[in-house]
Amino acid sequence: MTNKNYFLSGITDLLILFLLSKGDKYVYEINQMISRLSSGLLNLSQNTIYTSTYRLENDGMITEYSKLVGRKRTRVYYHLENEGRDYLEELMETYKVTIDGINLILKQNDEVLSSKKNE
Repeated sequence: MTNKNYFLSGITDLLILFLLSKGDKYVYEINQMISRLSSGLLNLSQNTIYTSTYRLENDGMITEYSKLVGRKRTRVYYHLENEGRDYLEELMETYKVTIDGINLILKQNDEVLSSKKNE
């Protein structure tokens, strides 16, 4: 499970920025959307999401603001800035190239395994 979590933490920024490109959100909402939109296949901890949002905020990719919810409760929302939109495009391109490369390697592996079975 550790390897899976390590791999997922590498794409957390991409997922957060993508969801924020659709509108401002708070961490719990981001967490729930990732789980729901992936049909439960991706379950990130809120700590992982908080770590990424803090880093993205420090890098100027997103900003935060508080909003009163109900009478006494405030919620921290995150907003995607223009720098974050540019970074999202870069991450999406990198993701696509990486996945294409991995698929090519795995396809060759399948072909190698298939030819060994035929020998």
